[in-house]
Amino acid sequence: MRDTSGTTTSTKRAAHRFSRLSVVIAMSASALLSVVGPAHAVTAKDPLPADIPDYQAALNAVKSTDVRNAVCRFLRTPVPSGGGVGGPVETIPETAEPCQGLPVFTIKDPLARNEIAPGFVEGTVQPLPTEAVKLTQLVSSLSTTVNGRNATVMLAPTRGGGWHLAAVRDGDVDAVYAGKATAGTLVFTEPQIRGWYQLKLTTVEPLNDQARQGLGGQSAVSLGDYQKLVKARYADKLPGTDYDTKGYSSGYGLQSRADDAWPSTLLLAGGSGSALALAGGAVLLRRRRSARTH
Repeated sequence: MRDTSGTTTSTKRAAHRFSRLSVVIAMSASALLSVVGPAHAVTAKDPLPADIPDYQAALNAVKSTDVRNAVCRFLRTPVPSGGGVGGPVETIPETAEPCQGLPVFTIKDPLARNEIAPGFVEGTVQPLPTEAVKLTQLVSSLSTTVNGRNATVMLAPTRGGGWHLAAVRDGDVDAVYAGKATAGTLVFTEPQIRGWYQLKLTTVEPLNDQARQGLGGQSAVSLGDYQKLVKARYADKLPGTDYDTKGYSSGYGLQSRADDAWPSTLLLAGGSGSALALAGGAVLLRRRRSARTH
């Protein structure tokens, strides 16, 4: 009788490899198909985005009076131009009705803001969509400009579930790019260079000039090649490295703050390295050092 044990073993190994490959493909497809599209109203017939945990809490946050008042205070306060350390601090009088007299606006539904993941940058994980990016924040822009100015509400995850207001930022760049995600694609940012990319299966395509420069002028690269690029650029700049501890890093981890309540001091990030801080009912306007982007 012919010995078929070797053939049987080989067949089992091939089946095992195929099974593992199927799992990887399924995970990648699931990650790509669970992206967030453009902002929209949520109804009973329109389920909440499955890829954003506690999305109803995020909706409640951006529609709350506290967040709206914070945005109004931000829009009422002129942001100083330029960076610099030790600039003057100006106290802005507290207003009982911060939105009074401002044009009517609404805050759009939150969108996912994805960043390249630390493990992907470090090169300790495979170049797969499920490993390459992670959800770090949610962003919401305004329905219209207010006195010629737009703003973006940024939400951070709260410990134990939910979302809280992390910042209000000048402009709507984050929300505009986050809104470019479609069924079958992921959009993510490389924060160090302010580059925005679209991930189609395992192909990375640039969405802005910074991203095109980050790819060396190429119109697209494989996810594996992109991993090599960011590893070379940032492996020595991850959280915990000298680059990070000295305050140069734009960050690749989740927000460190994860309180169960609204933050008592809220950073409102303005343009050109300026910031607004709401503290103790008074609004303080100060200049701070511009974040390094290289």
